Amino acid sequence: MTFVQAGRVLVDPASGKIETAKTLVVQDGKVTRIADGYVSEPGGVVVDLKDSFVLPGLIDSHVHLTGEQNPNARLEGVTQSSAVQAMVGARYARRTLMAGFTTVADLGADSQAIFALREATAKGDVVGPRIVASGDAISVHGGHGDVNGYREDVMHVLRPGSVCSGPDDCRRAVREQVWKGADVIKITATGGVLSNTAAGLGQQFSDEELAAIVDAAHRMGRKVTAHAHGGDGVNAFLKAGGDSIEHGTYLDATSIGLFKKSGAYLVPTLMAGDFVARIAASPGNFFTPSQSAKALEAGPRMLDMARRAHAGGVKIAFGTDTGVSAHGDNAREFALLVKAGLTPLEAVQSATVVAAEHLGLGAQIGALTPGRAADLIAVQGDPLSDVTVLEKVGFVMKAGVVHKP
Repeated sequence: MTFVQAGRVLVDPASGKIETAKTLVVQDGKVTRIADGYVSEPGGVVVDLKDSFVLPGLIDSHVHLTGEQNPNARLEGVTQSSAVQAMVGARYARRTLMAGFTTVADLGADSQAIFALREATAKGDVVGPRIVASGDAISVHGGHGDVNGYREDVMHVLRPGSVCSGPDDCRRAVREQVWKGADVIKITATGGVLSNTAAGLGQQFSDEELAAIVDAAHRMGRKVTAHAHGGDGVNAFLKAGGDSIEHGTYLDATSIGLFKKSGAYLVPTLMAGDFVARIAASPGNFFTPSQSAKALEAGPRMLDMARRAHAGGVKIAFGTDTGVSAHGDNAREFALLVKAGLTPLEAVQSATVVAAEHLGLGAQIGALTPGRAADLIAVQGDPLSDVTVLEKVGFVMKAGVVHKP
């Protein structure tokens, strides 16, 4: 039994109430009770966080653990095996956990690599966060999730089975991803910035294909989230019954109405927009011309998009698209969310209770109430006054196991 003695603690971010001088009693990986004052029992392990601010482990709803953007990224895509990518992912998984993120959703990676990493972290063989994984994204032929920009014969070899055309074929792709082990279905509803093709950022799946994908996924008990920049793709996916939007760069008033009507979540990934715009405008730009043009077009728009969505009452779940930016820097998203109009408490909620509900894990994580996982972090200072303190996490516990310091 472990006794976490917390000077200040945000037990339930939904309430926003900071409690003082509490002890979280942890057993079998869960919080079993919360005691007033600093208590312990003979034989128990005491964790002294009396001088710290304790809160639930953070949740990043959009990462790519098996890689990271760099000047050699396009070469790595054709030289690294699934096994190598899993090993790379192990390094980045550890870095992510040390940054205070105890749960992530990996949305788009080689299925063999990420599913192996998911199992290894769950068993404790690899130090890393709890992983919800989509594996390969569902894409149209030639679309954002397809292989682009190499020799045609190379692209045929590298093309994943998740690429599809037509409603029936797209149902097949969804079912195969579930068969492979996907926890969630990720699709590329529109063009994307980092695909090496000048195919724009608008809708790529037809309305009929989107409806087939959502129907097939829901019939097999999976939520569907869509990479979507163009407003046409955002709206078409929400009309098809999709569960969440990643990015949402060109969402409009119609989009906001659809979000609110359906209860879908927006994962704004502001760090990704900031990162690609800075790289594309820098002397050391390593993007291709097609990537650079889209980065300069979309990146600077994302902060205003999040501001409009928040003002319109859209549910925002924290997500960074890390792997575009550097792993371990995930918490820098908090300052961007506040810049977009969220209060510090709303930003923290987006990475705890809201993200937990978004991932369908609300009964397990996102708060420190008895019965939930003992995923918790500690920082110096007050993140509800200054969210940047979350960029310097000093203590990490995942499922009752201390990983930092």
